[in-house]
Amino acid sequence: MATILEVAKKAGVSKATVSRVLSGSGYVSEEKRALVDKAIAETGYRPNLLARSLATNTTQTLGLVVTNTLYSGNYFSELMAQSARIMEANGRQLILADGKHTAEEERAAIQFLLDLRCDGVIIYPRFLSIAEMDEIVSQHRQPILVINRRLRLNDSYCIFSDQHAAGAAAVAHLIARGHRDIAFITGSLDSPTGLERLSGYKSALAQQGIAVNEALIVEGKWNAQSGVAAVDALLAGGQPFSAIVAGNDEMAIGAMKRLAERGVAVPEAVSVVGFDDIPLAPYTVPSLSSMKMPVTEMIQETINRLLSMLDGGELSKRPSFPASLIERESVAAGPYFQKG
Repeated sequence: MATILEVAKKAGVSKATVSRVLSGSGYVSEEKRALVDKAIAETGYRPNLLARSLATNTTQTLGLVVTNTLYSGNYFSELMAQSARIMEANGRQLILADGKHTAEEERAAIQFLLDLRCDGVIIYPRFLSIAEMDEIVSQHRQPILVINRRLRLNDSYCIFSDQHAAGAAAVAHLIARGHRDIAFITGSLDSPTGLERLSGYKSALAQQGIAVNEALIVEGKWNAQSGVAAVDALLAGGQPFSAIVAGNDEMAIGAMKRLAERGVAVPEAVSVVGFDDIPLAPYTVPSLSSMKMPVTEMIQETINRLLSMLDGGELSKRPSFPASLIERESVAAGPYFQKG
């Protein structure tokens, strides 16, 4: 393997000149820069990235920790696509580390990225508690930002959407359309997002003086198959319902398919609302109403905030990013709807 000294000899310049060309720092004439580039191409020289990062105190990389239980969903696909696009536009590399299945494994993934000398780390947590993440953010020199959770002690280091408010808004929309017996298909109940959306559902009912009927709450697993199973469980339970809120669009689509198979018309007999507004939502029959979560805006804010920190900029507390209801054909007026 060629060395930097061999490149310098072939180009007829000093090692210091080659180092300046590689690091992009310091003045080098265009003539000498061209000689160095030519020598690098001819020798096949590959710079030692670790040595370069030690010399420049930067690796031009950002790390992202996500548990693998999210990898197959549309939400993760959008998160990764937007992250990669923004990183490419800023001339940096994104390194993904798997948070796996426990808080300890999420910690290990964070430490792995820190050991790789990533300039900053983004956490999309599932198992770490708020207190644990506050501790992690405070302990390390490299900036660590948390997406989709609200920290108590480090407000400037978190970017989030109010999942409780989003859940309440979905239910409030159905109540305004004349529905009272509203079923809810939860996400996995070890998921903070799933729990917050369920909490919002209950709060919206309580605000309107509607008692929560636990028989209308069925646990799902974020996939279409669990939406199918949830409809079977609801129909078997015998409790009347005129609307379903599903914790994500995949479960909502599964629920609509099963309702159709069981001869229950959507939205004439049962209205359905999902979450995340995935690309398929406008193309279901009927098209699916969904709470659109601001994933693009959140990841863009996260990366921009990290880059600002690395450039010495000051952070300010950012309000949460609100969800918005995308109304389509899957919701109709319910039994208590009053015109006028």
